[in-house]
Amino acid sequence: MSEWTEQTNGSTSDLDQEIGRPSMVLDVVVRAEFHALLVASLWLLFVGHNLPGGGFVGGLVVVAAFGLRLAAGGSAELLKSLRIRSEVVLSLGLLVATGTALLGLVNDGTLLQSRELHVTLPWLGEIATSSAFFFDLGVYLVVVGSFHWLLEVFSEPESEGDFE
Repeated sequence: MSEWTEQTNGSTSDLDQEIGRPSMVLDVVVRAEFHALLVASLWLLFVGHNLPGGGFVGGLVVVAAFGLRLAAGGSAELLKSLRIRSEVVLSLGLLVATGTALLGLVNDGTLLQSRELHVTLPWLGEIATSSAFFFDLGVYLVVVGSFHWLLEVFSEPESEGDFE
């Protein structure tokens, strides 16, 4: 019998039992930073069609936030963080991006033609945006949906009969 087993009398130590549990410090830090990362991703989305950023970079920030939730709390925390199925988010993003791309083709015969949009709201006044924002929104949703789905798949426990 080895010296380690003799010292612990064949039982697992307290340290061995605590290794499988998530860190409370990591959990608190991730919960505090999660919403800040979501706000940062929305900021990147809104300024992205005029400045560096946009749908892809904003979506990657959201995926990083989801990855932190997965690392801190496991797959249960990941599933609680996005309340809509990832396939729905992915499909909606494809629909918005494709629809925006084809809208220019229908209007003037050019694929991905950018258009200006001016809307007057009673609370905010006139808001000006372009069709590039809606394309970025579609890309944002595609990135969030697809990478969240990948995180879900990779975090699922393996079943016994998968490799037989």
